Amino acid sequence: MQPQQKEQHYPGLEPILDAVAHWITKLRRNLEVDSEFRECGSEEVARIAHDLGVSAADLKQLAGRNPDSTELLGRMLKTLGVDAARVTAAEPAVMRDLQRVCIACALRDRCVHEFAEGTAAAHFHDYCPNAYTLDALLEEQKRAH
Repeated sequence: MQPQQKEQHYPGLEPILDAVAHWITKLRRNLEVDSEFRECGSEEVARIAHDLGVSAADLKQLAGRNPDSTELLGRMLKTLGVDAARVTAAEPAVMRDLQRVCIACALRDRCVHEFAEGTAAAHFHDYCPNAYTLDALLEEQKRAH
């Protein structure tokens, strides 16, 4: 029998390791996206971008972003009491714009933190680049009722 090795614990190292793991995951995702775009060809990328209402450069940037950002948008709409299905059906361009802005947002971590604290609805004006559109949807919803 071999003697058991004692696991060493280094306080404060976990956040650093988590950051490195996150960076590696992001790098891999970006390399995969670049590879997929090369396989598509520029005409196909341009067609997809046109269908989505964004430029080819924006499409490439958005494709490399965190895919769960649209889940955060769904959470925000629900938290604010906005019917996402109604917006999607009645104003699909507005929903696509909300999604595009959310995916490109650099303040995703703040959004996650605000949801964890239960303060997203109270503070979204302070950090959310979709705040103006969300306010317009809330106002439109009030007028409809």
